[in-house]
Amino acid sequence: MSALALEGITVVSLEQAIAAPFCTRQLADLGARVIKIERPDGGDFARAYDTRVRGMSSHFIWTNRSKESLTLDLKHAEGLAILHELVARADVLVQNLAPGAAARMGLDYEALSAKHPGLIVCDISGYGSDGPYRDRKAYDLLVQSESGFLTITGTPEHMAKAGCSIVDISAGMYAYSSILAALLQRQRDGKGRRIDISMLESMTEWMSFPLYYTFEGAAAPARAGAMHAAICPYGPFECGDGRIVMLGVQNEREWQSFCEKVLGDASLMKDPRFASNAQRLLNRDALHTLIIERFASCTAEQVVQLLDDARIAFSQVNTLADLWQHPQLAARGRWTEVDTPVGPVKALLPPGQVEARIDPVPALGQHTDAILGELGYSPDAIAALRSANTL
Repeated sequence: MSALALEGITVVSLEQAIAAPFCTRQLADLGARVIKIERPDGGDFARAYDTRVRGMSSHFIWTNRSKESLTLDLKHAEGLAILHELVARADVLVQNLAPGAAARMGLDYEALSAKHPGLIVCDISGYGSDGPYRDRKAYDLLVQSESGFLTITGTPEHMAKAGCSIVDISAGMYAYSSILAALLQRQRDGKGRRIDISMLESMTEWMSFPLYYTFEGAAAPARAGAMHAAICPYGPFECGDGRIVMLGVQNEREWQSFCEKVLGDASLMKDPRFASNAQRLLNRDALHTLIIERFASCTAEQVVQLLDDARIAFSQVNTLADLWQHPQLAARGRWTEVDTPVGPVKALLPPGQVEARIDPVPALGQHTDAILGELGYSPDAIAALRSANTL
């Protein structure tokens, strides 16, 4: 393997849950050394979210490969001193502790930058470092709600949360890209920077078209289940064999082809109810009835063939079990293995990368002695720290 982009970069992370660990895992994938600071009494609480991967947490396995785990009790003066020693050697500090916790330990950018002018400090929080919501705790679902996401997701009768940690992922990815940009800027001017990532701001950016859809007081898009709220027809349709096919018609050229080659009725193109996307949305129920009636006489395989011949975009409605076996991922060689404390498990290579660092998921405190040894602590000194419950 050739040298990865971030080899030689050291990241110290006071991280828990998903947002910060997801960010630092991306950095580790690119070759950065990530030292994960964990509490001795259980570590990152995401370790205990579930036991779905042979007794380990699915969340933790996903976000923590290729890291080193160092246990430190930061309430002990010795533990905090060790952390400051590590930060002095680091390029990046990432933290998503409770609001104000890092500053109380002298780990805010203002306190650190005078001693370490090249240090990049990335703070991830629910609402940012100032403003009236600054001190509020924030979790993924709470910010899905605060950002308006729940009002556009679900059925007309019931709102629904995203099935994955969409807010944490958005914040983690903005933290990751901002750190990469800060490293590039540091190459030019030698200066570190503070990065202030807000989960609310990250998710507000991802609200994208729905936010502009309500521009100047316009009505919000209606919750439409798995149907697209602003494009029609676009969503899941049941076929005669009970299987479901997802399809999307994006423009009038595709609508013409859909009428002629899939529905077999070119006259629908001139039907005023369906003459434009806006009209199709207004008459969604009538159009869906026509499509379902047409598909009722076909198997899913036959519908897929009709859609393919008409050059209409479609997909299968896969289960997660299907996704593990997806033929496209297999054909592109996107699966590898990652070692864990419970043995090797399948892992997806980072999107866009052919080469990546895929080192083991660490056990709690697995690298404590080795890291302290690098800092000059003798085995006896380490044993004394452990006896004092600092490690």
